[in-house]
Amino acid sequence: MSTAADGLQRLFGSAGGGSLGERMGIEITEATPERVVATMPVEGNTQPYGLLHGGASCVLAETLGSVGAVMHGATVDRPFAVGVDINATHHKGVRSGVITGVATPVHRGRTAVTYEIVITDEDGDRVCTARITCLLRGV
Repeated sequence: MSTAADGLQRLFGSAGGGSLGERMGIEITEATPERVVATMPVEGNTQPYGLLHGGASCVLAETLGSVGAVMHGATVDRPFAVGVDINATHHKGVRSGVITGVATPVHRGRTAVTYEIVITDEDGDRVCTARITCLLRGV
């Protein structure tokens, strides 16, 4: 894990039981403005039919895109990111294991950023493709 990801994971994990990402088991493994990677277990994040819940994929995607947005925002003196749009296409059902999300920038401006997030299963098959746009705010 990179130093930046270490710091983010400490911050992410320090919020206590009220943190959605912590309750879902999200672990950030890499974090730069150019690429954010995290994993999340399928177990505990399923819908009634035993498949990974689409909302869980969206939580993972929003977490990754927001981390990237905050990291980019810090480089343009706008370190606070607020999500304004997210969409997701679910490609494949998953019943077990760990999924991995990778966020990469589509657009990084001074006031808005957009990241694409690709979520894959343990076999490397695409489970979900998401996109998030965040507004960047200053202090």
